[in-house]
Amino acid sequence: MTTRARPLPAGTTRPALPWLVWGTGLLAYVVAVMHRTSLGVAGVEAQERFDTSASALASLAVVQLVVYAGLQVPVGVLLDRFGSRRLLVVGALVMAAGQAVLALATTPLPALAGRLLVGTGDAFTFISLLRLVPAWFPSRRVPLLTQLSGIVGQLGQVLSAVPLVVLLQGPGWTTTFLAAAATGVLVAVLVLIAVRDSPDATGGPPVRTARDLLADLVTAWRHPGTRLGLWTHFTTQFSGTAFALLWGFPYLVQGQGVRTATASALLTLFVLAGMVTGPVLAVLVQRHPFRRSWLVLAVVAVNALAWTVVLLWPGPAPLPLLVVLVLSLALGGPGSLIGFDFARTFNPPNRLGTATGIVNVGGFVASLVTIFLVGLVLDLRRSGASPGLDDFRVAMAVQYLVWTVGVVGIVTTRRRVRARLAEAGVVVPPVREALRRRREARRR
Repeated sequence: MTTRARPLPAGTTRPALPWLVWGTGLLAYVVAVMHRTSLGVAGVEAQERFDTSASALASLAVVQLVVYAGLQVPVGVLLDRFGSRRLLVVGALVMAAGQAVLALATTPLPALAGRLLVGTGDAFTFISLLRLVPAWFPSRRVPLLTQLSGIVGQLGQVLSAVPLVVLLQGPGWTTTFLAAAATGVLVAVLVLIAVRDSPDATGGPPVRTARDLLADLVTAWRHPGTRLGLWTHFTTQFSGTAFALLWGFPYLVQGQGVRTATASALLTLFVLAGMVTGPVLAVLVQRHPFRRSWLVLAVVAVNALAWTVVLLWPGPAPLPLLVVLVLSLALGGPGSLIGFDFARTFNPPNRLGTATGIVNVGGFVASLVTIFLVGLVLDLRRSGASPGLDDFRVAMAVQYLVWTVGVVGIVTTRRRVRARLAEAGVVVPPVREALRRRREARRR
């Protein structure tokens, strides 16, 4: 049984208004991703500026993700209460403050505070954007626009991989992060001007009591469809996130020995490839809603296979193989967005923010665990001034443990979702049976 957002009544809004609202929210998310990934491209400079180890540097990213993941459920509840516009403004300003603190930091402790603020503001942004989509667009467009929201938002990685790198190599650390902070303030102003929570003249969600919000939280968690979304997000997102957020740049430069410009180009390719594959996955999700979990498992299999080949390659991997690795990791972001489609399918609009927050916890918990473990292994193994390829091989292998946990979660909750659907009279046929029926239909 599915619950879908209702189509907007004809004539409710000017045709361009939904696109303006969504586009402004999307801009806020692009900048949030830039803030989120800015430390990754500055990893080498950060180690020198703060005179710190790999595990201590990883702790900056881990704190950021711990705060982000820990706030997803509370922010989801706040989203159902206060709406997207207010949360987007607050998120942009908090991230700007965090980048300003980081710009002036010269020791690890202030830097830690700065990344904590970035993680806090980041937690407000993406799920607020997702809440705008079903509020402003008809149901048939929601899967594609959800994918586009996540994928186009990753252009923020391009902003960190190209302009921020140029600023780091030119004016330096302080100018780079103060410029990022100024961008956050600008975004807050634009959201305040252009974004509205819904086409409704009241301009916001209905007032709901704390008891209502708590009941929605419990109900959303208990539904296996919400937990299937969480495990989907957990299993598909972490490898690409850990790569883009912190360890990809050092792995490519220090481990594989590629030039800085080449590493930046590979991270840019990661974003662009995700933008291409996302709409394809969205169409497949729309056409085959009962096979979404198989798409998720296929994404996980591609990620794991690509890493296996690269890690087992004798010596530094050739550039074409690194390109294949980056292209496979690019599937993770679009794949993780299928988790939000599960949340939308199995939850009504009044608890969509809460369910989305629950789902969004998954990938970032997996990412922070991976980031921390990679840094820990690198410190335990490193004998020289910087880690080598063999050190990175062992460290990156911790991903297989996370994949295993996630796949078990997907398979277990999928079984419970299908049992719940069967109780409602909806039977999901096995893949073999579905293929047989399709062949018979074609013969007719």
